[in-house]
Order: sequence, then structure tokens, then C-alpha cells
Amino acid sequence: MKIALIGCGEVGHCYTRAWIAAGHRIVGICDLRSDAEMADRAKAADAALHAEPGAWLAEADVVVSAVYGYSAAEVAAQALPHMRAGAVYADFTTASAPDMQKAAAAAAASAIPFMDVAIMGAIALLAEKTPLLCAGEGAAVVTALGESAGATVRIIEGKPGDAVRLKLLRSIMTKGMESLAVECLVAAERMGLRESLYEVLADIDRTPLTAFMDSFVRSHVLHAPRRLAEVREARDQLHEAGLEPLVLDGVEQLFARSTRGIEAARAKGEAPAPDTVEARLAWLTTLARQS
Repeated sequence: MKIALIGCGEVGHCYTRAWIAAGHRIVGICDLRSDAEMADRAKAADAALHAEPGAWLAEADVVVSAVYGYSAAEVAAQALPHMRAGAVYADFTTASAPDMQKAAAAAAASAIPFMDVAIMGAIALLAEKTPLLCAGEGAAVVTALGESAGATVRIIEGKPGDAVRLKLLRSIMTKGMESLAVECLVAAERMGLRESLYEVLADIDRTPLTAFMDSFVRSHVLHAPRRLAEVREARDQLHEAGLEPLVLDGVEQLFARSTRGIEAARAKGEAPAPDTVEARLAWLTTLARQS
């Protein structure tokens, strides 16, 4: 496959080496940098180094954008007019969903298949084998490109922008869990209870994560007031240990908001929501919108 690369920073350089090793050809590299290091990267890829998108893109079967997310839509608008019919534009950037949709609309106007490619992890850890989540057109080309580098590629039903939205939704969960783990384990270590904590958390390992999340949503609407008191007790325990709670303060705010909603519903003689995940999420959404 003939690949044109726009942006050869950490991400672009990582994939360039992997794709060359897989037998693909890099027909050109575009980057604002023109220093010795970038020249060496282009030379190693046996590719010409360009300062901007241009007619040279017409040689490529796929144009890969790996620029900074804030410039992704502008770069796409510059590149698309130079691409040949049938070539695919694959956006590997961290652009926002609206910018991804703007770029996809420009591609559609030029009859160019556009694929939103979300890198689902840290390149520094898994390099080119980092899983890819993709939405848009050109699935066969992008799947072949990703799998040739050793990555798992998942194509989802949806439009460009949906892949990056899912990535950021996943980040709410993973970064939230990361911050809670840091706050909790620092406290457990300070109290000399970390190993015992692992033991009392063992029951969580036996439940699939998505089922665990759904059970939280359903029970939260019933038990938020009682759990709010426990959150406050846990916060006080951190203070007593000489630690500053950050994540737990946000947790307290969320439980307090839900508690106010529950108490307001009960004051009217109403139940907050029927006992289904969908109904309770809908009710919780009304609280989040009011805040």
C-alpha cells in the first residue's frame, strides 16, 4: 500500500517504521519541522519531506493525518483536494468530534472516504500495536493498515467523530478509576492496610465491569443518601490520616446532587425512576443538566 503521512511526530514516526517493516511504501512525509531529525526520519522512510500538502498526495492509496488535534480539520481541508479518487483519508489525530465531523464533511464533498481512527491507549506503551477504534468509510483499507502493524482494529457502526467520542467516554471511566486508585491506595498504604484492601476488593473481580457499572446506576437512585454519608466518613478518614482528598470531594458532590434529586422526588410523593438502567440514567441526566 502507498501511504502519505501528514505529521511525523511521536505517533506518525511510530507507524511509519511499522508500516515500512510490513512492506508498505511511504510516498511522502509532510511536517512543519524541517530540522535534521525530521530529515533523517524522511530519509529512513525513503520518502520526500514536504512542508505542506500538495500534488504529491495523489500518489497515495491512503493519506494518514497524525497532526495535533486542533489543526486536524484545517489540514484535512488542505489535503483533500490533492487526493486521487478512491484513496482513503485516515485521521489518526485527537481532534474533537465536531472537528472530525467537519473534516469528514469536506471529504464527502470531494468524494473521498474518511475514517476517524481513535488510538485506544498510549503509543509510548504499546507503540504500533495499540488498539484502534474506527468509524467512517474506508474500513477495508484502514483495517489492513492497522493489522499489518500488529494492531487490533475495531470498526464501529457510526459516523466520523463517534470513535473519538467513545475514546473520551472510555477516558472518563479509566482516568476516573486511575485517580480513585491513586487516592485510595495512597491512603491504604499510609494506614498499613493495602494488602488487606486487595482482599476485601476481591468480590469486585468476579463481576464483569459493564454489569458492575449498570448495578451502580440502578442502586445509586435508591441509596445515594445513605452512601453520601459513607463518602463523607471516608473523606474524614483521609483528613485524619493527614491526606488531602481530591477525587473524593468530587464523588461527594455527585452523591449530594443525587440526594437532593431523590429528596425532592420523595417530597412530591414520587419515585425517582423505574428500576431499569435506561430509566434511571434518564432521570440522572435531568439532574446533570440542571447543575
